[in-house]
Amino acid sequence: MSVIVAQSLHIFGLRSRVANNVCYFDEQIIIYPSGNSCVKYHLEQKWQKFIPGSEKSQGMLALAMSPNRRYLAISEIVQEKPTITIYELSSVPCKKRKVLSVFDFPVQEFVSLAFSPDSKYLVAQTGPPESSLAYWMWEKQRMMAIVKADMQNNSIYQVSFNPQDNTQVCITGNGIFKLFRYTEGTLKQTNFQRGEPQNCLSHVWLSEDRVMVGTDTGKLLLFESGDLRWETSIECKEPPSEVEKHELAHESESLIEFPTASSPDLSSELLCEADGQRQASLPQVSAIAAYSKGFACSAGPGVVLLFEKTEEKEGYRESREIRIPQDQRSSDPNQSDKQDITCLCFSPSEETLLISTSKNQLYIFTTSSTEIIKGEPAHFEYLNFPLHSASITGLDTCIRKPLVATCSLDRSVRIWNYETNTLDLYKEYQEEAYAVSLHPTGLYVLVGFSDKLRLMNLLIDDIRTFKDFTVRGCRECSFSNGGHLFAAVNGNVIHIYSTTSFENVNNLKGHNGKVRSVMWSADDNKLISCGTDGAVYEWSLLTGKRESECVLKSCSYSNVAISPDAKIIFAVGSDQTLKEISDSSILREVPAFDVTYTAVVVSHSGRMVFTGTSVGTIRSMKYPLPVHKEFNEYQAHAGPITKMSITCDDQFLLTVSEDGCLLIWKVYDKEGRGLKREKEVGYAEEVLITKTDMEEKTQVMLELKTRVEELKMENEYQLRLKDMNYNEKMKELTEKFIQEMESLKTKNQVLKAEKEKQKLQYQEQLSELMEKQSREVQDLESGNNQKLLLEYEKYQELQVKSQRMQEEYEKQLHDMEEAKNQALEELTEYYEAKLHEKTTLLEEAQDDARQQLREFEETKKQIEEDEDREIQEIKIKYERRLREERESNLRLKGETGIMRKKFNSLQKEIEERSNDIETMRMEQQKLQGVIKSLEKDILGLKREIQERDETIQDKEKRIYDLKKKNQELEKFKFVLDYKIKELKKQIEPRENDIKAMKEQIQEMEGELERFHKQNMQLELNITELQQKLKATEREMHREQQKERDMEALVKRFKTDLHNCVGFIQEPKKLKEGIRELYDKYVQQADMVEIVGVDTDLQQEYTRQRDHLERNLATLKKKVVKESEIHRADNVRIMQENVSLIKEINELRRELKVTRTQVNDLQSALGLNRKNKKQGIPDTVPSRDRLPSPGVLRLNVEEETERIIEMQQLEIKHLRDQIQGQEQVLALRPLSGGRLPLLEIERSHETQPQ
Repeated sequence: MSVIVAQSLHIFGLRSRVANNVCYFDEQIIIYPSGNSCVKYHLEQKWQKFIPGSEKSQGMLALAMSPNRRYLAISEIVQEKPTITIYELSSVPCKKRKVLSVFDFPVQEFVSLAFSPDSKYLVAQTGPPESSLAYWMWEKQRMMAIVKADMQNNSIYQVSFNPQDNTQVCITGNGIFKLFRYTEGTLKQTNFQRGEPQNCLSHVWLSEDRVMVGTDTGKLLLFESGDLRWETSIECKEPPSEVEKHELAHESESLIEFPTASSPDLSSELLCEADGQRQASLPQVSAIAAYSKGFACSAGPGVVLLFEKTEEKEGYRESREIRIPQDQRSSDPNQSDKQDITCLCFSPSEETLLISTSKNQLYIFTTSSTEIIKGEPAHFEYLNFPLHSASITGLDTCIRKPLVATCSLDRSVRIWNYETNTLDLYKEYQEEAYAVSLHPTGLYVLVGFSDKLRLMNLLIDDIRTFKDFTVRGCRECSFSNGGHLFAAVNGNVIHIYSTTSFENVNNLKGHNGKVRSVMWSADDNKLISCGTDGAVYEWSLLTGKRESECVLKSCSYSNVAISPDAKIIFAVGSDQTLKEISDSSILREVPAFDVTYTAVVVSHSGRMVFTGTSVGTIRSMKYPLPVHKEFNEYQAHAGPITKMSITCDDQFLLTVSEDGCLLIWKVYDKEGRGLKREKEVGYAEEVLITKTDMEEKTQVMLELKTRVEELKMENEYQLRLKDMNYNEKMKELTEKFIQEMESLKTKNQVLKAEKEKQKLQYQEQLSELMEKQSREVQDLESGNNQKLLLEYEKYQELQVKSQRMQEEYEKQLHDMEEAKNQALEELTEYYEAKLHEKTTLLEEAQDDARQQLREFEETKKQIEEDEDREIQEIKIKYERRLREERESNLRLKGETGIMRKKFNSLQKEIEERSNDIETMRMEQQKLQGVIKSLEKDILGLKREIQERDETIQDKEKRIYDLKKKNQELEKFKFVLDYKIKELKKQIEPRENDIKAMKEQIQEMEGELERFHKQNMQLELNITELQQKLKATEREMHREQQKERDMEALVKRFKTDLHNCVGFIQEPKKLKEGIRELYDKYVQQADMVEIVGVDTDLQQEYTRQRDHLERNLATLKKKVVKESEIHRADNVRIMQENVSLIKEINELRRELKVTRTQVNDLQSALGLNRKNKKQGIPDTVPSRDRLPSPGVLRLNVEEETERIIEMQQLEIKHLRDQIQGQEQVLALRPLSGGRLPLLEIERSHETQPQ
């Protein structure tokens, strides 16, 4: 055994797949399975005590608590064999009372257990295919009875005892609800299933003969003495927020008409999908628990309903709905409450309800709160905090805080505190988290997700990302011990990043397979990595190259650790050994004894080594590693251990596994090595918080303070008002009460007078009644005396009669006895004579029998001899016949084989022919369908051809009309072309002006670009000078450091010289002291002279520096001047640009006006064309006729004058606007870039000239 001891302290996790996985030990202590153990947990004091599982256990399957709460039964698989272990809970620690592991019947696993009401018997249900129900007296390990519960290999979920009867058992499963009774050493079924079989998921006994059963379709069935008495269905209810959303959705959907189920548009597939969705929406009653008022049951994901017994004889009504609350830190809060409930449990006093879910969570609810708040919806609360619901993939600790970080395939990152055993922070994400690493300060966390690597801040109440790295599928990451670097694995490459600058410092390439683990040395100069390619590499971070390597291709390494002095590497992998590697060679291999090591960790003292195995156990061993089996093995998890870590003070070991549990161990050395190191500095209590959060919280605090003050004022005012109201009411009430008291006094006096009157009346009546009664009593006594005398006379007569009858009966009895004796004597004589005759006959028959026996034996001998001869002859005959038959049989077998082959070949041919016929028939049907569809298409196409012929004729008529119109339009076009040419002659000079303006703008833009280039050059010069300045500053700091070193040297020399002066009276000591001074300081001084800078160099350096400083000053002045000139030029160019743009806009507006005029002219020409159609022969109107509005607009001179006036007004208006804009631009800051093109200018460029 090893001297390194590990003791389990606390575990975070729950195993949801264990049947009946949570139960109450008493009002404050609960028991639930976690890892490979059961945990006793105190709800108020928060301590845990462990009930460890059996050695080499492969996991628990079911729990059962005895009704007296003294025993706990656990179903396990130990070394691939089913085992039931019964623990005594009253002892500390809990002891194994009995182990049932040897069974007389075939069994693979026990899926459900139950204790009898008196806790003496245990019933266990096995899983399919055996599906046996076993009944034990467990204390004596005696099997009482066994029966096969199901013959069809259906799943059985639960077994239970009648709470008031040791002999009655109930089981439920898929299509199974059976009641058994133990009688005469066997279990006999007492009920018979009627109707369709239901998938019964759970059941509970409500009384001695009543069982409530829940199904997967949301039905609750109440059976009484095996017969169905009551049935109800649970509907899937949605929370109020979701109901409102659905109502809105239904309102919007109600406007759309959907086809009915009978319509041909709705296919049968859609109907099937709708039925499937309806089936999926039905709530499953997966758990039921009884309490004094009724029962509680699950009603689908995240919902529990409480039912209470109604006043009716058999019914129950729903009294309360309790929901699992939504988790706002989840990646999808709407789905966070959708958890299947696996177990329900009431406390002994029924004050609290505890539930476990399929996502490994525990929730609690105080039932007394339901009476307090009846109207509001009730919600469960976490028992402590949310736990991991999937395999944990990452684990890390830090130095400055007692924190542990874990990440899991449930897409969450959680920060735990191993001192207080609490969850500090957690957050869920959209992607799965594969690796996690805590910064040594405990303020940052690095998490590798499936899409990227994220560096996150640990704030006071949140985990917030502040930097993403493009490392996809990072399965391993780790901060250095100093925290200035971190390593991230991407496939077979290790990226080294800086924590401060986030630069990729180095990429370590060399592995041929995926890298599974990385480990930093204590001084952060080395990095150890191992991978699936069987390689363990030691990298130097100064050079980025491998320093040593150890490759063993037959082993796929999973984890690596390093000793504190960085000389020894520990590696574990698939070859079931722990390897000790040094200088590229394997020093030692420690066997794992038929298990695979999955993780390894070394203490910071170097004395303790811990390994995790693939079966969920941990092993502790001392260093140097033992050769033989010298280690301690502890039951830890129910799955392979994925990660292990040890705290910086070597006090706690942390392990995580694929079962989703985090286990904290206390570790120590029995020999006292590596004892607790006293921390020089305590754990840091600082936390990160953003400025905005602080401001928000202070704002909220201020608002709350003001609100509190307002409420105080309101309350005081309300109290004063209430006091006044109550005083007034009290006055009114006192007056009322005084009046009522006076009235009551008067009433009291009246009632007293009436009472005295009635008293006198009753006394008179009573005296009369007494006299009457005395008279009646005397009359009754006289009558009764006479009756008694008559009855006495009758009694004497009857007595005389009875004496006479008795004498007669005695005489008759005596006569009958004498007759009986005579008959007996006669019968005995008769039967004795008969017996004598029979004996003589019997002797004669015996003589005859002896003679016949002799004759029989003689005949028997003769017959036997004859038969032997016949048998021999028959034997020879039949042997000959048998040989002939065998030969014929062989011949027939050959013939039958040939015939069978022929038959098979013919049968195959027949099948092929039938298949061909079927295919031909199918093809014929398809072709017929195609022919029909083509015929339909031909008819449709013929119809289309007729329709199109008609349309073609219509269009030809239309084309003929349009050609006529086109000829007329060409005539008008000739006139318009002439007008347009004249207008273009007017527009051309303005377009030339626009081109000139554009060229001027391009020149100005070129000047602006030149100025930008000059600015860029000046900025580059400034940056160069700043760099030179920084270099000189660094040189100056270096020189100052050297000067300080020299001053310290001189001080030390002075002190040593002073000490030597003390020996001035002793020449020898003085001589030795001076020699020591010479040896100590002369060489150092020489070194200083060698290292120091020559005085000439120093002077040259100062001269160069002064020159550069002067140049820098002149350049700065030049930059200031040029920037002022540049600013003035910019202002001038901007003003010119603005004026030019305005002029361009004016010209464009004028152009637009002219274009509108052209359109107007064209429309006028259209009017003339209409007039021509009506019978006017001329296209140009004559002056004699009245001018129409369209014809008036053809007068070019009037149009141009009007246009010039409008343009002059517009120019004046625009000049006023330019003056206003110049004033605004003088106040605006200058823009360094080129002005963007206006929308009008862009449109002008795209339009054709």
